[in-house]
Amino acid sequence: MSLTDISSNLLYVAFISYLIATFVFGGAVKGNKAGTFKSEKRWGTIAFAITVFGFLANLGYFFTRWGATGHAPLSNMFEFTTAFGMTLVGGFIVIYALYKTPVIGMIVLPVALLIIAFASMFPSEVSPLIPALQSNWLAIHVSTVVIAEGILAISAAAGLVFLLKEVDMTKKSKQRFWLEAIMYSLVLVIGFVVASTYFTATGYEAEFTYVDKEGVDAAITYKMPPIFGMNEYTQMTEGTLTPFVETPAVVNASKLTTVAWSLIFGTILYWIIRLIARKRIAALLKPFVKNVNLQLMDEIGYRAIIIGFPVFTLGALIFAMIWAQIAWSRFWGWDPKEVWALVTWLFYAAYLHLRLGKGWQGKKSAWLGVAGFAIIMFNLVAVNLIIAGLHSYA
Repeated sequence: MSLTDISSNLLYVAFISYLIATFVFGGAVKGNKAGTFKSEKRWGTIAFAITVFGFLANLGYFFTRWGATGHAPLSNMFEFTTAFGMTLVGGFIVIYALYKTPVIGMIVLPVALLIIAFASMFPSEVSPLIPALQSNWLAIHVSTVVIAEGILAISAAAGLVFLLKEVDMTKKSKQRFWLEAIMYSLVLVIGFVVASTYFTATGYEAEFTYVDKEGVDAAITYKMPPIFGMNEYTQMTEGTLTPFVETPAVVNASKLTTVAWSLIFGTILYWIIRLIARKRIAALLKPFVKNVNLQLMDEIGYRAIIIGFPVFTLGALIFAMIWAQIAWSRFWGWDPKEVWALVTWLFYAAYLHLRLGKGWQGKKSAWLGVAGFAIIMFNLVAVNLIIAGLHSYA
């Protein structure tokens, strides 16, 4: 068995472990609801042990893939996104060891599962690094960023738990709308997995030629029916769907099509859940946060940001600019990925200013924590998949 096969199996073990731990943490929270705190502690300890086992398997995947590829496995969407899921779980392990909060596990682990499932839809084959990535700065810059984002995501998890308890789901309000919008966005990730799996299983392919942003003729193969067409495209495969809209060269229409199909499948799935449950998804989760300590959730969210923010500063700005100078002979070039890294940094800087200078705590702080994670995910999904730039290979 090759190292690549071993790494794939270890990632599968990690995924299954996180899935099992999610349900066991649910048992711990149920014990808390019933007032049996011994039961909560027992189930929480079991769930934590399973999570640690899964995390060790995840680390095993990371290092065996590193051995198989000869470089840090952070060079494409599959590798970076699986690493993001791993650091998110790692951040939770630290938080649980400090605070013993099983309800955070019920939020973090399903999100980590969605992130890893999202990653699995991208090509996972081992391939040589492109010249721009053949540097030790790949491990230094990208690993620091992914660790920082995993820590910052813990703030969003704590904020979401806070909001699930605080927001009244029985009364119409903007807060109820946005809380449910968060649930909807998580279902869209499942929609992406379902859409990708379905079209892969049917073997759908459609080839096109187009003109890229440099004015050079290029070719592309769609794996889903093309809703959007590339710049000045020519359809090469007969009997396939003709794109409805042609996009400018700066937009990757194939990946935009993937996002569109994810929206379609995810929206259908969301409404199926709503029809079966006969209530909003946020309302389904509300009973699990009945006994949550809101002050503790606020503290966890704040501590995650004051730790994650300087790490993000180091990786996403300082290390990134050093590597940019080495690779492209300039520290800054307003590439879309660079711009959104700066937007993310400015957002968390504003969070700390509002928290420390204006006294924004509690619900306001929780909303900001969730909004920060939304910006991180926009950077990961929309900027990487739709907007063409120097980081498009990632």
